[in-house]
Amino acid sequence: MTFLTEPLAYEFFLRALAASAVVGLVCAVVGTYMVLRGLAFMGDALSHAAFPGVVAAYLLGAPFYLGATVAAVGTSLAIGWITRHGRIRGDTAIGVLFAGMFALGVFLFSTIPNYVGDLFGFLFGQVLGISSTDLITLTILGIVVLAIVAVFWKELLYSTFDPLGAGASGLPVAALEYLFLGLIAMTIVISLQTVGIILVVAMLVTPAATAQLLTNRFSRLILVASAIGIVAPAIGLYISYWTNTASAALIVLVETAAFLLALLLGPRTGLLRRRRIAA
Repeated sequence: MTFLTEPLAYEFFLRALAASAVVGLVCAVVGTYMVLRGLAFMGDALSHAAFPGVVAAYLLGAPFYLGATVAAVGTSLAIGWITRHGRIRGDTAIGVLFAGMFALGVFLFSTIPNYVGDLFGFLFGQVLGISSTDLITLTILGIVVLAIVAVFWKELLYSTFDPLGAGASGLPVAALEYLFLGLIAMTIVISLQTVGIILVVAMLVTPAATAQLLTNRFSRLILVASAIGIVAPAIGLYISYWTNTASAALIVLVETAAFLLALLLGPRTGLLRRRRIAA
């Protein structure tokens, strides 16, 4: 039992567990819609697009959440607008703005005279360094995102599986698209300090992708993805504590291991399915 209880004596570990649980839950819920819509690349793009906002907030002395939100939400809405009105494919718009925004972040970063450890931490995550104020902020943001999803879950689900039918039935498909892009951006902002810009896409995509290998019902998909999103970070944090290694990387590695196990042993694609067919 010492293995489980010893880390709990430290406040920083308790804050990290709470923060990773909130982030894992929000990422799993929003990520499920992303995976169903085929928008995995969007998560990677918006996480990198948030970087110039973080740097600009540092330069201006503003809260990093504010800068990251402005940059990520602004980029997500720009991608949606360009895709609808620019007569180019969505992945093309994502690629252009993703590269441009991250380059802007690198440029702004290069104007800072000395090495800035706090900003560098946003690239790879610093979950063990989350303060009580950070925890409260990301919890509030997480509740807001989950509340919006709860209010519009039927409309989001309908427009995900049948956008043409949703439009024909009178639903504002374009507005729902912009709303969902904004939710992705907010989820990424919430996740930045936990796993960082580089790894945040894994938190968004991997739990939902794993759940897809285990069930084909949407309600169960959300529940399984949420369970993975909450449990895997806790396991990763414990391994990180006892091995003194990178927390964010281990969180992602645990989620990846869960995906590989589901791929090999899951009832839809793995050995269990083969045994069922053979029987």
